[in-house]
Amino acid sequence: MTNTPLKTQLAVGDYCHEKGIYFIVADTFGLFGSLFCDFGKKFTVIDATGENPVGGIVADVDEEGLVSALDETRHGLDDGDYVTFSEVEGMEGLNGCEPRKVTVKGPYTFSIGDVSGLGRYKRGGLYQQVKMPTFVDFKSLSASLKEPEFLVSDFAKFDRPQQLHIGFQALHAYVETHSRLPRPLNAEDATVLVNSARAFAKAEGADVEIDEKLLSELSYQATGDLNAMAAFFGGITAQEVIKAVSGKFHPVKQFLYFDSLESLPTNFARTEESCRPIGSRYDGQIAVFGREYQERLSNVRQFLVGAGAIGCEMLKNWAMTGLGTGPQGKIIVTDMDSIEKSNLNRQFLFRPKDVGHMKSDCAAHAVQQMNPELVGHIERLKERVGADTEHIFNEDFWSSLDGVTNALDNVEARTYVDRRCVFFHKPLLESGTLGTKGNTQVVLPNLTESYSSSQDPPEQSFPMCTLRSFPNKIEHTIAWARELFDTSFVKPAETVNLYLTQTNYLEATLKQAGNEKATLETLRDYLKNDRALTFEDCVSWARMLFEKQYNNAIQQLLYNFPKDSATSTGTPFWSGPKRAPDPIKFDARNPTHFGFLVAATNLHAFNYNINLQGRGKGDYLTALENMIVPDFSPDPGVKIQADDKDPVSGPPAASLPGVLPSNTN
Repeated sequence: MTNTPLKTQLAVGDYCHEKGIYFIVADTFGLFGSLFCDFGKKFTVIDATGENPVGGIVADVDEEGLVSALDETRHGLDDGDYVTFSEVEGMEGLNGCEPRKVTVKGPYTFSIGDVSGLGRYKRGGLYQQVKMPTFVDFKSLSASLKEPEFLVSDFAKFDRPQQLHIGFQALHAYVETHSRLPRPLNAEDATVLVNSARAFAKAEGADVEIDEKLLSELSYQATGDLNAMAAFFGGITAQEVIKAVSGKFHPVKQFLYFDSLESLPTNFARTEESCRPIGSRYDGQIAVFGREYQERLSNVRQFLVGAGAIGCEMLKNWAMTGLGTGPQGKIIVTDMDSIEKSNLNRQFLFRPKDVGHMKSDCAAHAVQQMNPELVGHIERLKERVGADTEHIFNEDFWSSLDGVTNALDNVEARTYVDRRCVFFHKPLLESGTLGTKGNTQVVLPNLTESYSSSQDPPEQSFPMCTLRSFPNKIEHTIAWARELFDTSFVKPAETVNLYLTQTNYLEATLKQAGNEKATLETLRDYLKNDRALTFEDCVSWARMLFEKQYNNAIQQLLYNFPKDSATSTGTPFWSGPKRAPDPIKFDARNPTHFGFLVAATNLHAFNYNINLQGRGKGDYLTALENMIVPDFSPDPGVKIQADDKDPVSGPPAASLPGVLPSNTN
């Protein structure tokens, strides 16, 4: 519900609570807003955070149930989480046990409670977080008004929720008494509302000292209707609806109050006269900011870089607020991409008829329909912003702008625009999203740090010997698979194409130190020795790729480090993060094996421009029957890194990941 009297909200809310119907109320008044959720008794939250379950390797479990993570690796758990165990030796009773509740003792240790009777821990083991459902009891709106529970949105305004809880009720009472909202910037109406709030707090026995300045501002802005606040609370309300029907993510319990008084301008005077409505579509903004501010907003020249998901939201917001609609105002939007069907689920300015057209054109057209005053005030460009387009986005262009907004999807472009803004002293609004998460950064010349002043943390990297021979996490196998794809289907083709198109490629390659031999071997293999000419050649190559990666390499690894081998200290080699693998025998009846063969065959054929259209499973099986897979015998001279600290005497052998030829110098 929204824009409804409190008595109506109470009647509907209590009915919904009694009948088990989910109930949400959202309201905004100028720069103030509120949200209330009631999802009934024992509402089930399946996954409170939406984050992937964490897991790790156990280093020790003591007699008190204190679990230590391996090698001081942060466990990533919180109090109240649940974990299960597997592959534990000694305390076998933990393996496959019911999820145990965690009490965090430190970043590397956590307690699972009583472990008596489970044996004495010896070694090994994995822990895995289990998402357990939680149950949340909601009160009805009438009960919550008397005993409210607040979600604090800004801890710098810790006392605001209680103030606004009383203030919003006083505002509803004012409307019921006067049949209208308080007038903008009217001191008399504000006094009535503040006194009503004091009387209400006293009657309810609320231990709160009324903030007269805050509630006067609520009265001043009560007739305000701001697109930004509507978009913000609309987005939050939509998320709460999804939470209610899916049980994923913890819902708001139960009141959320928010204000953005920091948005009030300090260099534009606000008076009752300047905030009076004038019969304009922008009266809801004028009531909050005044006519002078609205006039300034309409004459802003703003540059939007990108017209994707965030860009569409920005353009819609600007159209609704009247930005750039004045005589001197202008919006310049640039995006080099055309609309794809997959964009339609989140880039809401686009429709199926727009697929294939340029984003900047369609987005500009859509917002002009929303606000015809923008016609003639939007310039559409299709060029990327970068060093190669500085003849378009030149000094005159940047100097003419009042501000820049980034709606980009890559760091390189963001950094370039940021440098331009710093150089020309232009304010920049930077933002980005990742799933349900998002960020914004306001960059003001000579006042805040720039976007480029800070960097995102580096992506997690893994030791090469772990990826090649000792993976123990799904992330390791994904990184290994990416490297295999790159070295099998991308880099060789790129190397060969450079050789065929650049006359001095060999000469330049021979001058490089370290990789000239590998480059020459790649050219020899892909142009002569292993060059594919037929479908059968591609199947044979794919089958041998499977054999080398999933059989031969593992046999060599187990030859160097047998499953019963021990380290120099006497501890089993295959313990802790090292997990002994087993060679895989290719089976065409196994859908995973056959799927690998088909995918590798098709990719290899694509690189050689071999048409495989019409080839079926029978063709693959026939090709397999006509090839001979040589037996593999481990090489005693091959060395494998057991640890990243071990010396590397040369590059990895092409046929065996993580394996080093014995004769390398």
